[in-house]
Amino acid sequence: MKKVVNVLKYLLLLAVSVFLMAYALRSIDFAVVKAQLAQANYFWVALTLVVSLLGYLSRAVRWQMQYVPLGYKPSFWQTYHAMMVGYLANVVLPRAGEVIRCTFLKRSGNVPVNVSLGTVITERVIDLVMLLGCMGVTLLVESDRLHEFFLGIFSDKYQKLEQNLQTLYLLLAVGVLGGALGAWVVYKNIERLQRNLLFQKVSGFVRGLWVGVFSIRKMERKGMFVFHTVFIWFSYWLTTYLAFFALPGTSGLSWQAGMAILVVGGLGMSAPVQGGIGVYHILVRTALLLYAVPLETGMAYALIVHTTGALQVVVMGAVSLIAGVVGQKKEAALVEQTA
Repeated sequence: MKKVVNVLKYLLLLAVSVFLMAYALRSIDFAVVKAQLAQANYFWVALTLVVSLLGYLSRAVRWQMQYVPLGYKPSFWQTYHAMMVGYLANVVLPRAGEVIRCTFLKRSGNVPVNVSLGTVITERVIDLVMLLGCMGVTLLVESDRLHEFFLGIFSDKYQKLEQNLQTLYLLLAVGVLGGALGAWVVYKNIERLQRNLLFQKVSGFVRGLWVGVFSIRKMERKGMFVFHTVFIWFSYWLTTYLAFFALPGTSGLSWQAGMAILVVGGLGMSAPVQGGIGVYHILVRTALLLYAVPLETGMAYALIVHTTGALQVVVMGAVSLIAGVVGQKKEAALVEQTA
């Protein structure tokens, strides 16, 4: 039954992605888009892939650093392969990659899954802070162009939120009361629960998760952690900006425009669909209209950046999957020989 639900969930998300992609392509002159792609300078595209690769390597180093204060010592390649396998899984099923990468690292680096999930949660929070920071900088340097764009994205959601405010307050009150009641029941029955095997497993999992979340508090090389965080987001911006030079219609855009497309594209990639398909294209082509980039040119740019990035993840993820599995088998064989 669980497998059926997972398949249906995947098919639903795939259908949403197809619908959004079809919506993104409507009113597009495909002949013009094809001509734009034919004129593209793929030297710049290749350069963006190199920069993107450096960003992935930096992210793997940063993730590895989170385990040092926790007493775990996965190698760089173990963390890198696990991370890329997770990204590969996200192409198929959004957010499933976070669990898969942690499971993969458990097999290769013997790191508990709950601890790894804690480090991933911390990583995601940091990425959210960086995205919001980039959004703030972008609004400062491109406020005239982007004020109405972001206002259009969030105003509808804000109006709906305002209309359902009383319902949200009620749900919040019920949640708080339910949480308080649950905490009181646990407190009153703590001794009995501590003898329960399921409770022991759940509480142990939560403790490990908590340890992983706060891994950076005990980190000795915090400066390097900050450096890698900044470099990762710099690589995101640089790939976005360098891709402008691939097309004649976007080659004249400024670094500020690169910041704007980075933020807009980041919002698109965070959508709960496979690889941000459709959402990314809609947001990027719309944002480029603000810079007088024709719709077809904007779509060509979005297709180049998104498609090459997705192919890079698929290739690197597949290589990491093979390398990781082979490495695990070799390690298992070595253990059997020494046993």
